[in-house]
Parts: sequence; C-alpha cells; structure tokens
Amino acid sequence: MNHPPSAIFHPPGAYILVTGGAGFIGSHLVERLLGEGKSVVVLDDLSTGNRENLRALETNPRLLILEAKISTCPKLPELVAQAESIFHLAAAVGVDLVVKSPIHVLETNLHETEVLLKAAAPHRVPLLVASTSEVYGKSQKAAFSEEDDLLIGPPHQSRWSYACSKLMDEFLALAYAQERALPVVIVRLFNTVGPRQTGRYGMVLPRFIAAARRNEPLRVFGDGLQSRCFCYVLDTVEALVRLQNSPAARGEIFNIGGTEEISILDLARRVIETLGSKSSIELLPYAQAYAPGFDDMRRRKPVVEKLERITGFRPRTSLREIIERTAENTRL
Repeated sequence: MNHPPSAIFHPPGAYILVTGGAGFIGSHLVERLLGEGKSVVVLDDLSTGNRENLRALETNPRLLILEAKISTCPKLPELVAQAESIFHLAAAVGVDLVVKSPIHVLETNLHETEVLLKAAAPHRVPLLVASTSEVYGKSQKAAFSEEDDLLIGPPHQSRWSYACSKLMDEFLALAYAQERALPVVIVRLFNTVGPRQTGRYGMVLPRFIAAARRNEPLRVFGDGLQSRCFCYVLDTVEALVRLQNSPAARGEIFNIGGTEEISILDLARRVIETLGSKSSIELLPYAQAYAPGFDDMRRRKPVVEKLERITGFRPRTSLREIIERTAENTRL
C-alpha cells in the first residue's frame, strides 16, 4: 500500500517503523521483517532511496509506505506512538553527496534525527539509530572499537561534516536515553555492500562492478592503498535485527562490519578477476575525484567482538561471495 502523508492513516496493526526504508539497507531490512511476519511502516522522502527497491513488496498487506520527510510528516506523532519499535536509517549518505551538498547533509542528519527522538521519547519506543564508521575520523589505529577516542578532521574540509552530523546524532540519542529513559541502540555501519546498492553517490563496489561489466577502466582514487572491510547487506540486517531485539544492547554503541581487509586497488583487481573483465585500472587523484584538499581515511577496520558478545553474531560472508552476489544483482 502507498499512501501520501495526508491520507487517512490506517497502519497495519502492530508494526515496526523503518525510516529510510526505501534505501539500500532499509529495503533489505523491510524484506526481512515482512518475511518474519511483522507489519512494517516505511517513512522515506525518496531523496536517496528508491521506490523500485520495494517494488516486489508493495502488494504485501502488512506494508505501508509513506512518502515524506520525518520532519514534515503530519502523522509522525501518531506513527511513532503506535510503533512497536523504530529503525532509523534515513540519512544523507555517500561521499559525493557529502562533498557537493554539505548543507543538505548537515540539515538532514541533524534535524530529522532530533525530530524523531523527540517524538519517540514520551512513548519510550525502542529506537535503533544508524550511525557510521566515519565518526572514527582520521585515527590511525589498525582497527576501531566502540570505546576509542575519535579524531575528526578540520571543518573547512566538507567531508568531515557527515562524520560530525552522525556523531551529534549519537550524542543526542544517548542524551535521550539518559534524560528521558528512551531505549536506544546506536550502530556504526562500516562499508555495507550488496544487491540494490548504487554507485550514484560514490559507493565503490557497485561503481567497480558496473565498469567491469562494461569492460571500462575502474577508477581508483588516490594511490589505491587505502584499505576497507566490506560487509554483506544481509549480514548487516541480521545484526540490526538482533541488536534491536537484545535488551542488553540498549544505551550502547556497536560496530557492524566485516573484518576481511583489502586495499581499494586490490578490490579493483578482485572485481576484474571475479567478473572475467577486460577492464584496466586508472588511478585518479582525490583532487580530481572530489575536491582539492580532500582527506581520506587510510584504514577502516571494525572490532566486532562487542556485537558478537551481545548477539552471538558477527558478519562472516567472504569478500569473494560478496562480489559475486552483488554482481549478479547489479544493473548496468
């Protein structure tokens, strides 16, 4: 079902609210929850999400889709009050968007979260807030744990605005937990990849796969020696669901990510090999890819022992399997 925000509001019984539910991760989460027999209300303004991600689910009578921003949805108080729990995934995402539209990024990530927390607090609805590994900033540690100090870059480099906006979301959520007894869980997502992800906002794996399938050069930014760990989207969803269902997770922060580290240059090689592509690799300076003075993190590997200790789960899908599954479902 699809109703505009002004429509008569008839939610499908007891339900779970997913903001950003038409996005890459959100749509997989919605699919998982519906598969478990849950009813779901999606709230998404489709600024970065895509209705096509939910197309196969639209006829499910336990799904209600509302196209609206959190802050402008007239039914938000009622929507939140009746929810069993909330997954807050709505955010401005992607390095390209962060560099090109910093005002939009800051306003979206700060204001929308504030409005949602304020609406949920009187009813103490369990609320999971999606943050990001970007909050670890320029730290040079080999792997990041949730208790680490954070080292954010200077404000004149717009890429750090995203990290700061999500970090403020964390502070605000924890403040609501402390002062208003709101049951919150914060998750720091590391590079999540898989079917339905687009390279539109600079996401590296779908961008590489699309180029490799066309036998076009794979553009690697910088020297390519910066390393990342990639997490399959269904592993991310599994962790999200388990954390939301774990009372011991309330008021805590958790990393969610894979731990198989690879340089971006080697990732490009792996994609070419896996797809049997004839593509070459081109190194592109950051100044050309984004903007002069662009600052990148050299490593981004999570420590996930806390996640495993609380939920009994850690992401284990191999990088080769991730590439294969993503390539099978990536459109040119």
